[in-house]
Amino acid sequence: MARRSPAPPPPREHAPLSRLDEADLHGVLGYQIAQAAIATTAVFDREVGQPESLRRVEYTVLALVQANPGCTARQLARGLAVTPPNITVCLDRLTARGLVERSRGEADARVQHLRTTASGSALARRCTQRLLAAETTTFAALSGAERAMLVELLHKAALTRAAASARPRGEAR
Repeated sequence: MARRSPAPPPPREHAPLSRLDEADLHGVLGYQIAQAAIATTAVFDREVGQPESLRRVEYTVLALVQANPGCTARQLARGLAVTPPNITVCLDRLTARGLVERSRGEADARVQHLRTTASGSALARRCTQRLLAAETTTFAALSGAERAMLVELLHKAALTRAAASARPRGEAR
């Protein structure tokens, strides 16, 4: 009777480029998001950061102000989970570059409403188009449907911030 050789072990999962065993981390959402962020950060730096001298948060603020004329620094700080002083520094940089304008609120002069300038709007649109094109190329292993599904799932995961902040501290779902 011939002895059967044991089945080979299943292939191990390895982190991209390092050959480090990541089997225990494979199902950890935060780890996988962080690994994907390395690739998206490289795309951003190449397409927007270096050529336009914009930091990621500056681009994000610029794009959000462009899409939400009249928004406030407080709304941006809350939406991006950034401290108000850090948003102020970012807005100061964008204002100094002539990309964003501030105006006092009519009902409350303490509130500043934000708008992009014409050049700020054009830059936000141009950067977004370049990012979308570069991400499509970089993530060509994903079909269009997979990319749309990934974006939707990440958006859904991000929405858990609102649910988590609505729960009393220490209360689980």
